[in-house]
Amino acid sequence: MNNIKEIKNRIDSVRETRKITNAMYLIASTKVRKAKADLDNTRPYFMALRNEIKRIFRTVNDIDNKYFYPADGKILYAKTYGILVITADKGLAGAYNQNVLKYVTNLVKEHPNTKLYVVGEYGRKYFLKRNIPIEESFHFTAQSPNMYRAREITDILLDAFDRGELGKIFVVYTDAKNSQTEEVKSTRLLPFHRGNFVSDPTVENVEFEFSPSIEVVLDNIMHSYVSGFIYSALVDSYCSEQDARMNAMNSANINAQEILSDLSLEYNRVRQTAITQEITEICAGALAKKGKEKVL
Repeated sequence: MNNIKEIKNRIDSVRETRKITNAMYLIASTKVRKAKADLDNTRPYFMALRNEIKRIFRTVNDIDNKYFYPADGKILYAKTYGILVITADKGLAGAYNQNVLKYVTNLVKEHPNTKLYVVGEYGRKYFLKRNIPIEESFHFTAQSPNMYRAREITDILLDAFDRGELGKIFVVYTDAKNSQTEEVKSTRLLPFHRGNFVSDPTVENVEFEFSPSIEVVLDNIMHSYVSGFIYSALVDSYCSEQDARMNAMNSANINAQEILSDLSLEYNRVRQTAITQEITEICAGALAKKGKEKVL
């Protein structure tokens, strides 16, 4: 790149790109803070639900409920799996989407009799392009997780589970361990192990009256609990996506700065060469003119 104008145009182009990546970095950081605040505001409610489920099991030990493995601890092997896949609507977030989709693809290979329930435009396009059937595609954006959408997903999944179409339900999402590390997680949503709700034996046992019945009460609580888990997975994935985008944009900003430094050095070198050449030509012209004057 020897032309000064070319180098200058390239510098201007990199600077404009850096403005975009920096803006995306700032937007992602703002979205992360808001989403985490929303999750923190709802977490106490779902923790209270979990404690109530523990109290129910502490009150009645031999509960037989469709959402739990049998009381004898026998593991039921299901023929059909349902997987809720949570991806983003777009890329520019490092390996965020690819890590989730690669994980799900491996699960489907291990267990072909699997029905996919997909959140996120990126995941939908990925499976459609590879002719992998999707049981349900949620056409709302993954950019604004809320309880209304979590309940909508819960209704569809629980309806399939109640009808016996799904024997087990998993959620595959990305967990933001910290601002620098994201990890793909696969969590069995249903059925639950009773051990997940083991009560503290030191807590005093309190008798309850269940109306109309303990089964109905537990079913209603479990619906809300599952909705809360899905909501937390949606928000966690969303935060991970924004963290991944922040890291990707930060790397882009660093690379842009390095490119600008290299281009600036090249620009100065080429400009200095051009100036030196012009001075040399002027001096040569002056000497030639002086020589002609002496001859005359």
